[in-house]
Amino acid sequence: MRYSVLDLAPVVEGQTPSDALRHAADLAQKAESWGYHRYWLAEHHNMPGIASAATAVVVGHVAAQTKTIRVGAGGIMLPNHSPLVIAEQFGTLDALFPGRIDLGLGRAPGSDMATARALRRNMEASDNFPQDVVELLHYLDAPDAKAPIRACPGEGSQVPVWILGSSLYGAQLAAYLGLPYAFASHFAPAQLAEAAHIYRTTFRPSIWRQTPYFMMAIGLCAAATDAEALLLRTSQVISFARLRTGQPGLLPPPQADLSHIPAQVLAGVDQALSCAAVGSPQSVQRALAELIAQYQPDEVMLTGMTHSHKARLDSFRIGAEAMRALGAVPSDLAA
Repeated sequence: MRYSVLDLAPVVEGQTPSDALRHAADLAQKAESWGYHRYWLAEHHNMPGIASAATAVVVGHVAAQTKTIRVGAGGIMLPNHSPLVIAEQFGTLDALFPGRIDLGLGRAPGSDMATARALRRNMEASDNFPQDVVELLHYLDAPDAKAPIRACPGEGSQVPVWILGSSLYGAQLAAYLGLPYAFASHFAPAQLAEAAHIYRTTFRPSIWRQTPYFMMAIGLCAAATDAEALLLRTSQVISFARLRTGQPGLLPPPQADLSHIPAQVLAGVDQALSCAAVGSPQSVQRALAELIAQYQPDEVMLTGMTHSHKARLDSFRIGAEAMRALGAVPSDLAA
């Protein structure tokens, strides 16, 4: 079993996107040394607290400052783009960083509907998601000199394509196309077990994969003590509550008193973020062991945001130590 990182390149209160992108590269470098297998960034728009909107650009930024860790998108929201453009972007990244680039694809717009319109894609594009995925796979497959449209760069790169999802739709599509599947259980755990079962039992071998490969995302906030980790995590809880109430913003400092968040909103946030390992090294290892035993993922992707960059580094270091203690294999490409 491998362990990896999902990063949203958070912009914290008191800092700038430049700081967030510098911190992303620093975390990727540290993650590489701690044996993490992949470092993924996610596409979001119209969110001041996330610096990875131009995801392919940030993937290149991180890949250029690391040596061995796989770097990719977790993911690109395909309804916002033409398949050809994404094939060219990730084909170019693969040409720059051969054998290190991943491409995860999501069906959601990664934004509100007004922002989706501003992205100037057909508002019905999500209905074409399966066809767009197949078209994109074709562009990345073996070169065809007779093809009327070719991705240059891109063709022949065979950049690994993943399907991402937080419902059963993605599980069904990934199984049908024979692609690896990553479930967004770090913010939408409700259908995790059912999605994993559907994916594994209906998987059809393909030229891309002969066997199913399932990755689950787990929230992480680790610190020296349970109390410290719970306090640090309040930054993410507050940020998620603001997002759910239509007030996205920069990642706030931790706050011990959350009474300003309506109880119903806080309960919803707690449920959404419940697939997580939070606490001391011992508590985190225990929580990870329980989740891994229950869902049996082929790979775990850890994700979490704290206001302090040092605290975030400490958290991912503790997470890597816990995964190794549970028998996960550090990346064989790690320095």
